[in-house]
Amino acid sequence: MKPFYFVVLLAAVWACSPRSLILKDVKQSEADLQNHVGFTLYDPQAKKFLIEHQSDRYFTPASNTKIFTFYAALNILGDSAVALRYLPLGDSMIIWGMGDPSFLYKNTYQSGKTYDFLQSFPGKIYFSGANFYNNALGPGWAWSDYGSYYSAERSAMPVYGNLVEVMKTGEAFSTMPAYFMEHFTIANQQRNREEVTRGMDDNQLTYFTGRETRGRWTIPFRSTTDVVVDLLSDTLKREIAEAPILLSAEAKTLKSVPVDSLYKVMMQDSDNFIAEQLLLQCAGVLSDSLRQEIAIKYVTEKLLADLPDKPRWVDGSGLSRFNLFTPRSIAVLWDKIYTLVPQERLFGLLAVGGQSGTIKSWYKNETPYIFGKTGTLSNNHILSGYVRTRKGKVLIFSLMNNNYLVNANDVRRRMEKILFTVYDKY
Repeated sequence: MKPFYFVVLLAAVWACSPRSLILKDVKQSEADLQNHVGFTLYDPQAKKFLIEHQSDRYFTPASNTKIFTFYAALNILGDSAVALRYLPLGDSMIIWGMGDPSFLYKNTYQSGKTYDFLQSFPGKIYFSGANFYNNALGPGWAWSDYGSYYSAERSAMPVYGNLVEVMKTGEAFSTMPAYFMEHFTIANQQRNREEVTRGMDDNQLTYFTGRETRGRWTIPFRSTTDVVVDLLSDTLKREIAEAPILLSAEAKTLKSVPVDSLYKVMMQDSDNFIAEQLLLQCAGVLSDSLRQEIAIKYVTEKLLADLPDKPRWVDGSGLSRFNLFTPRSIAVLWDKIYTLVPQERLFGLLAVGGQSGTIKSWYKNETPYIFGKTGTLSNNHILSGYVRTRKGKVLIFSLMNNNYLVNANDVRRRMEKILFTVYDKY
């Protein structure tokens, strides 16, 4: 065969290769949607990257940040969440919250262990929040989101997920917890749709009538020490008092729910509140302080120093736009998780294409092939995790889209095409 024809033949073969087809679709998506795209495909068996497109560039990860929180918790927490630290003193007891997100939070499994422990103690109970050193809202969070359900406050002793539900039945209103009804008022104002708002610095709830009806609202409440004490007293039907005492080294530990019950909600439903509180839990295990920076520093320096690119990691959930990760670092992190957690357990905790979580309506196939974690903020959508190919091979991918102005579903459709090609051709 003449050299010229050989070169032409090689070019034709390369153009039809899975790698070239996928890279073509990635670049076409970037050009058509005018967005910033990063993609990497990694083989965890061979420990090598198969495809890379701008995989060394930094992107806003949104809720892909939860993968870092997940890895931190896997390494630091045991098999159960830490409910409380407590110190009996005669006929009294001091308790310190450890950031456990499960206490009376309807989106998680309820063991009743913490409730029963507090309710059955015969003496006086004093609560201290002196071990909490973070702001209620994270760095880089949008200030206007304070009243949105996905932006619940961080705290030492969460109760009811730090959320209040307002329900309207006919002309009657109620709240859950009922405690917040004393903060509820009806405005003499109409808006385009029914709405309940909360004051930025208080728990005043105001209802506005509107032409579009809703009937139910979920709103974060301000979780001050006074509010926690009141809620505990009201829920447990006993007096709880405040005692701002530093955490004692002699305090005992009470565990609560299995951690997998929390990981599953965080990773499948992308629950921001659970993610933030789990990172506080990690800090509480590493030190005597609920300060997220302690956990982030430990994990990045001790466990993730070998990532391809140094991450900028500032919160547990990814609500902050200060977070910055590269696609190849996310892929390597998934590889670390894959070696740490058995596949059956791991895939059961993740969102599954066409079946569960935030990708239930996408990546449908007779045989599920995508297991991973999404990340979505305005103008940003990310998906990373594992592809189980038609041949049964497990590959790791990270596909990050930033700074687009089109409808997010247009981005998802392009991603779906790219990842199905990975499934089909590898």
